[in-house]
Amino acid sequence: MTRHSAPIYLDHNAGAPMRASVRETMIAALNDAGNASSVHGHGRKARGRIEKAREKVARLCRAKTMAVTFVSGGTEANMTALTPSWQDQGAPVYLDKLFRSAVEHPSVVTGGRFAVVDQVVLPVDSNGRVLLDRLADALANAEPSLVSVMAANNETGVVQPLAEIGALVHEHGHYFHVDAVQAAGRMDIDLAQWQADVITLSAHKLGGPQGIGAIVVRSTAKVPAPLMVGGGQENWRRGGTENVAAISGFGKAAEEALEEASDTSHLSGMKARLEKGLRSACPATVIFGETAERLANTCCFALAGIPAETALIAFDLENLSVSSGSACSSGKVSVSHVLTAMGVDEDLARCALRISMGWDTGDADIDRFLEIWPKIVDRLNPEARHRAA
Repeated sequence: MTRHSAPIYLDHNAGAPMRASVRETMIAALNDAGNASSVHGHGRKARGRIEKAREKVARLCRAKTMAVTFVSGGTEANMTALTPSWQDQGAPVYLDKLFRSAVEHPSVVTGGRFAVVDQVVLPVDSNGRVLLDRLADALANAEPSLVSVMAANNETGVVQPLAEIGALVHEHGHYFHVDAVQAAGRMDIDLAQWQADVITLSAHKLGGPQGIGAIVVRSTAKVPAPLMVGGGQENWRRGGTENVAAISGFGKAAEEALEEASDTSHLSGMKARLEKGLRSACPATVIFGETAERLANTCCFALAGIPAETALIAFDLENLSVSSGSACSSGKVSVSHVLTAMGVDEDLARCALRISMGWDTGDADIDRFLEIWPKIVDRLNPEARHRAA
């Protein structure tokens, strides 16, 4: 088998290609000297770049500028947010437990700074959405705790009912964290509507650089205890000299992603054509979360009898990059905890593939995928291709 000449990238949920404008913005910052904490001209220029980026990231999620704290990425952001120690109106608060959904990203599944015995897993339905009645029961008699639910799932693209969850959380006097890493730039983000006390972001999902993320709070008077302490950087919320170039790139990516988030019809159209093509080629194809609201860019599907690990190799030989699920779960293919929580049979879950599109995806990329996939199925398991739904 020979590689197709033009590489195709359909794995934006793992990390989007860097935008050209982001690269230019970062190069300009890299060409300047200066520590943003210095009072001289070079330092003030670096500080200006950071604050300009802070404004753009705040705008992306309808937050106040000073509510944004830059960190090293989504994992550090989640580790910072997932803490029992908070400050509320200047007074220390200690949260009793962490309630998190069964389909969270691995960086949330670990529980952050909560002890294992203080973590409670919330069940989900067959689409991976939190069961609101079970959440209400869990919170009704609990001491003030933290609830963590992602905005949109990184594997299936399923969107959680965040406004309803937020209302329940605050009705019972708890705190609410939303991992918005996959949602940013792909759907509307509104901390007030969600009643989220804190959300977390990562730049490289938006076409920004890797290694930079943000914590965004609804109120600067209600914040999690810092994870990284040291100097007074980031308003004493995250110690360490700021990565000016990466922060600048994050700001530029946020600016462009906000414009794209206002109209995702092109992505929705490509996803609809992709899923129609999948079913046309293989009627027995299962699309996970199909009956729930999903991100416009994400399709997670499986065809029984076509193991994901084998299919990934076949796609790679065709110079086409897709995923079997979360890229943060190591380099090997294993059964997805997300699909397991949704009640998917283990054998079918091992066949799950994820297509995630983004700012640089075009119709020709989907056409190429739909050309390659039936050939791969015919090679690996011809009977699967003609199995009835």
